[in-house]
Amino acid sequence: MIRSILLTTIFMTSGVLFSQNLKSVSYQDGSQKLNGMVTSNAGKKLPGVLILPAWKGIDDEAKTAAAELEKQGYIAFIADIYGEGNIPADSDAAGKASGHYKQNYTEYQKRISLALEQLKKNGATKFAVIGYCFGGTGALEVARANMPVAGVISIHGSIGKDQTRKNGPISTKMLIENPADDKGVTPQDYDNLIKEMNEGSADWQIITYAHSKHTFTDPKSPDYNEVMAKRAWNHTLMFLKEVLK
Repeated sequence: MIRSILLTTIFMTSGVLFSQNLKSVSYQDGSQKLNGMVTSNAGKKLPGVLILPAWKGIDDEAKTAAAELEKQGYIAFIADIYGEGNIPADSDAAGKASGHYKQNYTEYQKRISLALEQLKKNGATKFAVIGYCFGGTGALEVARANMPVAGVISIHGSIGKDQTRKNGPISTKMLIENPADDKGVTPQDYDNLIKEMNEGSADWQIITYAHSKHTFTDPKSPDYNEVMAKRAWNHTLMFLKEVLK
């Protein structure tokens, strides 16, 4: 128990410590200023990973992932979806903000595309996208938009899609990391996603993590499952190695 607490504490603070090696990058969507973050190896010719953060914007989990990806030889860029002055202050605001982009998915896709451009400008030669929670939904939108990426990973993302939207071809490889006890994912959502990926002739894989609730990878969440979070991260690295190296 003590060892588990110590490991969790270290992981929770690592995002803050690692963020010292992340550089802020400002870019624009029209008149809206966006503030992303890039790893310190920016400018080198390396494969790149775009990180789409959870519903409250850039957080410690995204920063920790970026730092760990840099260690693996990737340039990582954390996207700012909401923009300066629009970062949610609490869960209610985050629900409204993320809900707007889920409903207006073309706006979400545009913000992601702009972040991908920044990843390219910072030296990345080949791209993949990973997303947590709301960002996991964004990773699916990358695949639906057929953006020029080698692969996408949706980590406890909201996988439901408005069924009035038609399914289309999907050219990128997909990994869905799905917590078994996520109350936000219905059996119908799950079946519809599989149908969508099959109809799109996608190269896809779903890994379901036992005894795991929604935000099982986040050490700050009461849902955190240390064993399954480590497995999910190893699966993430395995997938990235396959599609980027």
